[in-house]
Order: sequence, then C-alpha cells, then structure tokens
Amino acid sequence: MKRLLVMTVIGRDRPGLVESIAGLITEHKGNWLESRMSRLGGQFAGILRVEVPTDQEKSLTTALRKLEARGLSIVVHPDMPPPSFEGARLSVLEIVGQDRPGIVREISGALASHGVNVEELQTECASAAMSGETLFKARAKLSIPAACNIAELRRELEKIAEDLIVEIALGDVKENAEAT
Repeated sequence: MKRLLVMTVIGRDRPGLVESIAGLITEHKGNWLESRMSRLGGQFAGILRVEVPTDQEKSLTTALRKLEARGLSIVVHPDMPPPSFEGARLSVLEIVGQDRPGIVREISGALASHGVNVEELQTECASAAMSGETLFKARAKLSIPAACNIAELRRELEKIAEDLIVEIALGDVKENAEAT
C-alpha cells in the first residue's frame, strides 16, 4: 500500500540540497510527485508531495529529520484529500502596482470574505523599467465558489485597487492561458 505525504522544506541555500532530499525519498522507495521550490533571500524553501510505501513512511520521516543537523528543516504531513469546492470556478488574479505594505492583506481579506480559496500565490518586487520605482507583482490561482457573487467581488477588488493605486485583473484560468 502507498501513502501520500506533503512536506515543507526550508534551509540555507546551497548546492545539493534538493539532491539530499531526493536521495532519501528514492532510498525509501518513494516517488517525487510534485513540488514548488525556490530560493528566497538566501534561504531555500519549498513544498513537495511524494508517494511512499506505507512500511517506509516512518523510516523516511526519521531520515528526513536527520537533515536538521545540516541546517535543513523539514515538516512532513499526510496528504489529505482537498476540500470539495463543488461548482467552483478556477480564476487567475493578477496585481501590478507601486509596492507598499498591506497589498496582500487587503486583497486576501476581500477574497476570504467572499469564500474564495487561494490555491497558488506568486509575488515579487521588481524595478519599474522607466522610473526605477519598486513594483509589486502578484499572480494568484483562485477557486471561486459557485455561490460567490462575482460582480460584487470584482467591485470590491476594483475599490481596493483604486485605494492602493494598483492594477488588478481577474479572469478565468482558460482566458489567461490563451492570452499568454
């Protein structure tokens, strides 16, 4: 029998970090299924999902914890089936504007108040081409419940965009994939 595990990983970035995790997964007859990993400010952080034989789960978890001696922190959780968002619509939210504190808080608060689930979120700060000002950019994949009043959500997001002086675009995943 197989077990699905989700783990978070964080540690000081260095060559061989991913290999040390992948090696242990392979040694325990596991299969690396999916991951999102990145270096952020000198730290390497990620989340990954693996499949491992049930009889190897405990020994894999123990072996991964031994990596703490090398400065790597790993937390392992059993994979749980995702909550059912029956009738939910997948959408993409993109934000661009001058960086300032509170952008993520304002937007995520509006989404949560409408029952919208943030499935993925990528953010970055970059210099604007002409002015050199710091721009905040975000892209989020959202699951919008069928019961959500999308027109009301759009109005609230547009009001926040106006207040924060950012541009916000909300569209279906399919629409954005075609535009790319």
